Amino acid sequence: MIKVAFCDDDLSVLNEISVLLSQYRIEHKREIEYTAFRSPFELLAEIEKGVRWDILFLDILMPGENGISVAKEIRRYDSAAKIIFLTSSSEFAVEAYTVSAYFYQIKPVSEEDFFRLMDSVIFECEKTQQCSLVLRCKSGITRINLEKLEYCEVTGRTLVFHLENGKVLESAGSLDELCEKLKQYDCFLRPHRSFLVNMEYIQNISYKAITLDSLTEIPIPHGKCSEIKRRYLEYAFRSKEVVVL
Repeated sequence: MIKVAFCDDDLSVLNEISVLLSQYRIEHKREIEYTAFRSPFELLAEIEKGVRWDILFLDILMPGENGISVAKEIRRYDSAAKIIFLTSSSEFAVEAYTVSAYFYQIKPVSEEDFFRLMDSVIFECEKTQQCSLVLRCKSGITRINLEKLEYCEVTGRTLVFHLENGKVLESAGSLDELCEKLKQYDCFLRPHRSFLVNMEYIQNISYKAITLDSLTEIPIPHGKCSEIKRRYLEYAFRSKEVVVL
């Protein structure tokens, strides 16, 4: 199921997008759920409550709030949503990409252009969903890209996720259950009962610890160094990385 929201103060535009989405959903036999907002403040209120959409269509020139500012606020809560700006002006095209916009579409939107855009963005959404993890955090429900996960540690009954950009997220759970969910991804290694490491971020392995790109050191239990090195080298060979022995 792909969840879509669109926000525009012009009712005729909302109706037009609704019709196009309905046609696209029927013709492409896609499961798409969509919600329309006339006010960016209503959209932001839902996002602050923890509601998440895969695709967000935003107008830029709206009364009381600029679409770029709305997108910046959205990014405080959701870094994964694909934001598409629909606007009658090209004035903000460059600024749009400061909020990692997926696309900048000039109005009016033809059916052909809209369908092509939906094909593209849904493909990207499905690719992201296949390599992502949904967490229930204090700030709401958050989707993280597994490629951006450097390591995870468990403290008590809390999983602490450390992302490559330094962001830290917490979610209730068990490391055993997390490892089971991620066993299909061969980049993850559990060198210690309290840690799960993404091998893409390993910088060094010594007999005492694994050093990650962030310079975080993950302790290695006594006697496990050889096994960890073997696992890492096997992963490096499978990934076709250059290994000098």
